Amino acid sequence: MTTRETISLTLENIALLLELKGENPFKVRAYRTGSEIVSTYAGDIVQKARDNDLSDTKGIGKALAEKLNELATTGKLAYYDKLRGEFPETIFDLFELTGLGPKKIKALYDKLDITSIDGLKQACQSGDVTKLPGFGAKSCAKILDAIAFRQQHANQFRFGDVAESAKSILTALKNQPSTIEAAIAGSFRRGKEVLHDLDFIVSTEDPEAIMSFFVRMPKVASVSVHGATKSTVLLDSGLQCDLRTVSAQHYPFALSYFTGSREHNIEIRSRALKLGYTLNEYQLTPTGAKEPSTLPRSSIETEEDLYAALSMDFIPPALRENTGEIEAAEKGDLPELVKLKNLQGTFHNHTTASDGKSSLREMAEAANDLGLHYLGISDHSQSSFQANGLDAGQLLAQGEEIKKLNESFSNDFKLLAGVECDILKDGSLDYPDEILGQLDYVVASVHNAFTLPEDEMTARIIRAVENPHITMLGHLTGRLLLTRKPYAVDIAKIIDACAANQTVIEINANPKRLDMDWRWWKHARDKGVKCSINPDAHHVSQLHYLEYGVNIARKGWLTSDDVINCLPLEELEKFLNL
Repeated sequence: MTTRETISLTLENIALLLELKGENPFKVRAYRTGSEIVSTYAGDIVQKARDNDLSDTKGIGKALAEKLNELATTGKLAYYDKLRGEFPETIFDLFELTGLGPKKIKALYDKLDITSIDGLKQACQSGDVTKLPGFGAKSCAKILDAIAFRQQHANQFRFGDVAESAKSILTALKNQPSTIEAAIAGSFRRGKEVLHDLDFIVSTEDPEAIMSFFVRMPKVASVSVHGATKSTVLLDSGLQCDLRTVSAQHYPFALSYFTGSREHNIEIRSRALKLGYTLNEYQLTPTGAKEPSTLPRSSIETEEDLYAALSMDFIPPALRENTGEIEAAEKGDLPELVKLKNLQGTFHNHTTASDGKSSLREMAEAANDLGLHYLGISDHSQSSFQANGLDAGQLLAQGEEIKKLNESFSNDFKLLAGVECDILKDGSLDYPDEILGQLDYVVASVHNAFTLPEDEMTARIIRAVENPHITMLGHLTGRLLLTRKPYAVDIAKIIDACAANQTVIEINANPKRLDMDWRWWKHARDKGVKCSINPDAHHVSQLHYLEYGVNIARKGWLTSDDVINCLPLEELEKFLNL
């Protein structure tokens, strides 16, 4: 199946290979621009490409449109296949290493004929890399660290990177005539930010038909197991998918068991034993001390029934990590977790004024179309030169533009004027207080000097938190999932400082970040720290990242009362003292 993502990736890979060949930079840029257009296009770009209807799409010329049409209709591109044949497949792995851009990879390829991570590792260890211009001992050490980090996280995938595949496979399974019920289980259902594989559960009276369909799906690259009730396949993305088929009677037990987590399941089985039952992936049965009549098996048709049989409230999958959810379910103390529909607006969004790809009006209209009632604009501050950060004059001018634009909206939608203000190395801020004081809100973030010792980084952020003009902290640890480690910082001390200064901490909903980590949110909530779920959107299409942020908030035990962007506009304005 050809998707927006596969087309965008193909164009980006073409740009990378052309760059390695030393092709005309304008040609390289054309493919890179095309990749960006495809990934951020607001409509159904795949269908437009399939219909050969791209002549009015800015940035896509005739030659590129023809290639997109070929990709969309056939799933392949002869030009790309020919180009790829000129290089080892392993060369793409080099682009996944932090700190290695196309220019450096080209130098490694041209001078040392390095085409794989193993080759690069050997060249670093031998010292050959340090002989190249621009590669010193420190660069070599950073490359080796990046290689080790990648190997540590091999065969892992970000939730957002597999969400589309997971949902499309589930839809396909549900549409099979012999399917009774179907669900995604495992860490995906629990909303984990990183996962190893996808688990699917299907109840059916014809498992053979379901299995036959599953192993022959279009995205399947290889089949590891093709059994009567269990099959394992590898998708063309490298993601492993497992399918188990069960009877309708066994379905709630299988769904619960294979959702996990392992630690949660152990505690649930232990509770069942204390109540006189044994629980496995197929059934709940009385032990010798119980009469069979004490368990009306026919009444357990759903997971809710299963938890009720164990005298517990239903535990949402997001909480099944053995972090107190079982005790809370026993007492009836589980929180009413926040839902996507609870969000009234959001903050931390970028426009073309800095490094965004959508205009101020486009962002506003997209947010309004999503049913949001307010949208905060927080373009980068002046020290983020690489992101075209705004100087003080540009920032205040944007604020005036926002005021004028708000006059064209109805009373139930409003743009808020903010900024993502860099926290400088010493903890000071990128603008003076008299500038920050003229904004509706301020997101404070670290964008450089990531290697400070923990005590210095912690003090740096706390100094920013103590500034009364700071509304919230952005991407607290600076992590990029599976790409870059979080910088060293004492999160507990930061949370205490935020509690003391009534500073909000964001959940950065970009699937590459999902920061602050869900494991800290219960603690932050108990300290009285409020959350803001922010997409960090750089294009209208990225506003949908809010869904990923809600997943993390739910895993962190947060309710709508804990999330400031669940406030109606009028109450939000009071919160911000507007």
